[in-house]
Amino acid sequence: MADEPRTDAELARAIDENAEAEHALRSASHGGLDDADADRLRELQVERDRLFDLKRQRQAQRDAGEDPGEAHERDARTVEGYRQ
Repeated sequence: MADEPRTDAELARAIDENAEAEHALRSASHGGLDDADADRLRELQVERDRLFDLKRQRQAQRDAGEDPGEAHERDARTVEGYRQ
């Protein structure tokens, strides 16, 4: 992401925009993604994971009585490497 969301509203908007972009890509593909579309879909999924990670970090900061603005987006390798 170019600019990290600074507020909960910006974060929610970024998540919504990500979901809309994924939906548009899937709708336009009519069930069959070419390589470029498959790559873009994966990028969107990784970006969404990073956004949700940031959202969870912000909530954890808030729950701990700390400033949620101190949470920062982690790189894709870190976020994608978490065990579920």
